[in-house]
Amino acid sequence: MAVREILLLGNPVLRTVCGQVRGFSSPDVAALAVDLRDTLENFRVTHGFGRGIAAPQIGSTQRMIYLNFGTPQPLINPEIVRRSRTRMLLWDDCFSFPELMVKVSRHVDVDVSYQDLGGKRHTMHCDGGLSELVQHEIDHLNGILAIDRAIDSRHIVFRSQLDKLEHESSVSL
Repeated sequence: MAVREILLLGNPVLRTVCGQVRGFSSPDVAALAVDLRDTLENFRVTHGFGRGIAAPQIGSTQRMIYLNFGTPQPLINPEIVRRSRTRMLLWDDCFSFPELMVKVSRHVDVDVSYQDLGGKRHTMHCDGGLSELVQHEIDHLNGILAIDRAIDSRHIVFRSQLDKLEHESSVSL
């Protein structure tokens, strides 16, 4: 379909709680999935990173994310139905503020219930990187950004500074 513009930090659509996708037979639902896929792939080619995208990042307030982690696929109306007690700390990035890195705490594993393009319900177990990715993208559907999850204000840095800090710390070891 089309590569869409990715909305940047400050755009109010990114703070919108998205509505449930209904009418799975509508061509608009399939078109949104294709636009998410195409936009994700374009971002990956242009910026060299990216594993998922959420509908509000391209201006839609529908509850849909698209993942390219293993098998590329849309997840429609996803919701986390189980969270591990164990958490992990990691540096998170986002298409909507690609120059920033944010240190966040996420659940090590989660179970996600979602629908496919035909409306059929599925449950997926996610751990490690996939768990972090799904939590990040579902946050987008709830108007929550990674900067809202920062462990503190000192852990929001420019990507170039993080690379420099990590390089300096590895040299000094």
